[in-house]
Amino acid sequence: MDDSFGARLRARMDERGPLCVGIDPSPALLHAWELDDSPAGLERFSRTVVDAVADVAAAVKPQSAFYERWGSRGIAVLERTIADLRDAGALVILDVKRGDIDSTMAAYAEAYLDRGSPLAADAVTLSPYLGFGSLEGAITSAVANDAGVFVLARTSNPEAAPLQRPVAGQVLAGAAAANAGHSPFGPVGVVMGATLPALEESLDDLNGPVLAPGLGVQGATPADVARVFASVRHALLPSVSRAVLADPGRLRERTLAYRDECVAHLAAARV
Repeated sequence: MDDSFGARLRARMDERGPLCVGIDPSPALLHAWELDDSPAGLERFSRTVVDAVADVAAAVKPQSAFYERWGSRGIAVLERTIADLRDAGALVILDVKRGDIDSTMAAYAEAYLDRGSPLAADAVTLSPYLGFGSLEGAITSAVANDAGVFVLARTSNPEAAPLQRPVAGQVLAGAAAANAGHSPFGPVGVVMGATLPALEESLDDLNGPVLAPGLGVQGATPADVARVFASVRHALLPSVSRAVLADPGRLRERTLAYRDECVAHLAAARV
């Protein structure tokens, strides 16, 4: 049985539909939920999201920064959240955006990808701006641990374009090379913002998943995502956070609505 990250992600997307839900317990959202901005509030928030979406979303993406700001107490909450998500059958994409070289990258990989780590996730986000080759240790670790990585290529924030546009092709080429020979997906996905008005780079040779954050509050709709990413709709994992997190009483309802809209629009998309 193939237990690779690509196989697990393909199975979850086929079973549950293509949607990733972010867990972003910012101070503003904790306040909106009438929770204390404290480790206890952080845990209540995270537990509520896990209970509402972990059995219906293909993947869930905790944002590490909101846990790290509470030091060891916040990291302890993150460890429990990762474990609870995995117990519920959701793939965990830990949003850490790490990027470094040699021994430092190896240490990041050990922290987030090694099966024996308390922070082990199914995949992590990585920054390639020390050169795509600097990610080699993390990619090797991902393969060894049946995990994956998502490398920033064209992100959803508007200020990213001047930096990312000239080098996105190199990122995509590096990912495609790392994914060669893997099926159904290679271990290296890319992050491409759902807010992009159009694809300026070809994803035809990627052979990996495409994580597309920006649904909802950042302005992208399921229809937008299906139009922009029609050529790789089979590999697309749209991501939504604040639009489903705004109301704790409607978390599951909104998640299911976004998931079903993504399924419908991607099924109807034309290249």
